[in-house]
Formats: sequence, structure tokens, C-alpha cells
Amino acid sequence: MRRFLLALLSLLLIIPAGGHPWKPRHYVIIDSDGGIDDLKAICMLMASPDVRILAITASDGYFNATIAYEKLRDLADGLWHEGLPIATGENAAELIEKALSSETMPVKFIALGPLTTVAKAIERSPSFVDRVKQIIWSNSGLQDNEGFNYRAAPEAAEKVLSGPVPVTVIGAGGDNFYDEALLARIDSIHTPYAAMAKELISSMPSHSFVYTAFDEMVPLFLHYPKLFSLSGTREQASFYAPADIDTLRQAAVKILRGETIEDMQVVKDFPDDTSFYRPDIQPYVDDIIRKYGHDEWTAGILANEMHRHLGVYAIIGVKMGIRAIEYFMTGVDDLQATTHAGTVSPLSCMNDGVQVSTGATPGHGLLTVSSEPPFYPAVEFTHKNHVLRITLKKELADRIASDLKEINYIYGLDSDIYWELVRQKAIQYWHQFDRHEIFDLELIK
Repeated sequence: MRRFLLALLSLLLIIPAGGHPWKPRHYVIIDSDGGIDDLKAICMLMASPDVRILAITASDGYFNATIAYEKLRDLADGLWHEGLPIATGENAAELIEKALSSETMPVKFIALGPLTTVAKAIERSPSFVDRVKQIIWSNSGLQDNEGFNYRAAPEAAEKVLSGPVPVTVIGAGGDNFYDEALLARIDSIHTPYAAMAKELISSMPSHSFVYTAFDEMVPLFLHYPKLFSLSGTREQASFYAPADIDTLRQAAVKILRGETIEDMQVVKDFPDDTSFYRPDIQPYVDDIIRKYGHDEWTAGILANEMHRHLGVYAIIGVKMGIRAIEYFMTGVDDLQATTHAGTVSPLSCMNDGVQVSTGATPGHGLLTVSSEPPFYPAVEFTHKNHVLRITLKKELADRIASDLKEINYIYGLDSDIYWELVRQKAIQYWHQFDRHEIFDLELIK
């Protein structure tokens, strides 16, 4: 009985608290030296919808800053977050200041390497002390010469640990954190972040370092601080060590699954069970979720239920909106959208998909339908000071227009056969069209 109660208590510690899913609890800037544990930790932070990454900076440490930058840029681009700002050297301080000055929410600074960049930011960034509420640092302790990240830049470490911003130091998770059971569970998660984490581990299968959780303890602490114990203090700094490794393994799975918030407003979730869906879409459910993820699947369901029929352009709008969120590494209600699809169906049906997938609705004042011709399948998404235009590739736009025109010519809009054939085309395009391949992306500002 006692063992059961302890297990139940552990599980309760990793249940996400309620809250507004469109307003993450954690707005962060990350500094990294590009180590493999850094990359795994960043995968976890990217996977969590309760975290908004404002910027990443690269600094000297395990790798020199130039190599670290390349690894971080490759990681972000490989996960389709090309719009996530990353900088190094003198550009790092400028990026930190820009990120802080453009964000109204309290910001946490996550340091996964030495504290060189943080020390410079405290000195050079006018907004740092006022806007950063907490520095979370990955290191083995608080005292002199404790931990690689301290020894790599002791002067910077002392300056930050005794500085004006509270510092929380997080210790490592011991050997063999990634045991066979955890690796098997990660392998079963069909998200790009879990796949990347598994790939990073598989790249060094004979090295014990890769199976130990070092920097990964930072995102775990950020989400589940009760699984850590206070092990030391000095001035404004506190050191926390992981206290419950088994439950932390379960927490790592939840983060990589993206289960850190309750993101639905009325229902808990849409079932993966194919029998829940209409017969003609059942054969495609598993493959669509596996290939494109739950966010696209959920947005596709909602858009077409709102649209009252399964439409081709509504699906294109869903894929376009998810791609924009992905590009900027942001969330719903964080984008303004100006669509060039007009107000005449079927092309204008794209607007419905864009609204549902991004939260850029007229009710939120975030959607504008341009009245200026020509009308074509394109949307300009604005995030902070950047504007990204996403356009359906011309050959695909021509193919869709030709398909719909032919169906209309033969059967007419008032025919039940017309709507049934449109439905078949929508299912086909939903299954076949990869949002990473069907659009042209242009950063116009």
C-alpha cells in the first residue's frame, strides 16, 4: 500500500497544472556551447508547448562558439524552426537585448554552458537586470571548481553567481538516466523532437556520457521543480539536485510528447483510435498523425468541422498555418495573418484553415483578408518585426484548381457527387501533401 501511494504521489507531481494554453508559463532565452547534452535539452524545450524560446545564443565551452552556432542552427533548421533567431559573438548581446525589449512577459535565461555570455549580457544589455527574473544554469555545484561549466569560465561564473539576478543551478542526473526502458519509450513517440533526441543518443552508442542526463535536467526542473531537492545556497544562488530519477524519466517522456499543458478547451483530446472517424478517412488516420503530427491533425479536424465539409483549401490553410507557427517557433494567437485568398470559395476556404491552425481569427483581430487582387493561395504571417509570406507552389495550385474546375464542370456545385468527390480530393491531399514541401517561403521583412 505504501509503495502504491508513493507511486501515485510521483505521478501527481508530473501532471500539468491548469492554465491558459495560449500563454506559456516560461519565456526563455537559451545560451549553449553546442554539446550533445545541450542539444538534447533544447529538443525538450522545443517540444514543450509551455515554453516559448525567444532566442538562442552560442558561446565557447565544450565547442568553440562558431562550431556551437553551426550545431544550434542545424538543429533548429532540421526541426523546421528556420525563423528562430540564433547568434554568437558580438551579435549575441544585440540579440539578447532585442529579444528582451520586444517581450512583455517575464523572461528566464537558461545557460547550458559556461556563464561568459550571461556575464557580458548583465554588463552590456540595458534590459537584462530588469527583464530577466531568473537565470537557470546547468552545473555540478556552487563552489569554486565545481563542474565543467564553472571551470571553463570561473571569473564569469563568480560575477553571475554574486550578481543582481537570482541564479538557480541544476545538477546532473547520474549515470544511465537513459536506460533501455526510457529509450524504448522515446522511440515510440512520433514527434520530431523525440526522434532527434533518439538520433543524438544513437550517434554515440558506445559513450556513457550520452546516457547521462546533464543539461536535460534544466528543462525537467523548469517543468517539474518538485522532483528536485535544494542542496546548497550562496548569496542569490541556489543549487538543486534531482531527487527522483524514476519519476524524472516519466517526466522526460511527457515533455517530449508535448504533454505539458492541457491544450484543448472543451474536449480532452481527439482519439487516435481510427474507429472514431468516418470510414473513408479511417485508413489514413495513423499515417497522417505519424507524418504530420497531432497539431496538424487536430487543426484539420476542427477546421473542417467548422467549415461543415471536408474541403481542399481548408486543409491547405491548416498546413500553411502550422508551417508558419513551426517556422517562427511560436504558438497560437502569436501571429497576425494577411491572406490573399479573397472571399470567394473555394479558394477563400483556405482562410478557415489558417484561422483554426494559428488562432489568428477576426475575433482576436489577427486576421485580415486582403481585398486587393490578384487572389491566390498565399498568406503573410507577421511575428514581432518579421513578415513571412507562405505561398502554395504554383504547380500544386494549378493542379488543385484544375481538379476542382473539372469536377464542377461535370457535376455542378449543386450535385451531391461534386461534394463527395471534393471530399475524396481533400482526404487525398491531406495525406499526400507534406507542409515542408508544398509551399514557397519568403521572409519579406
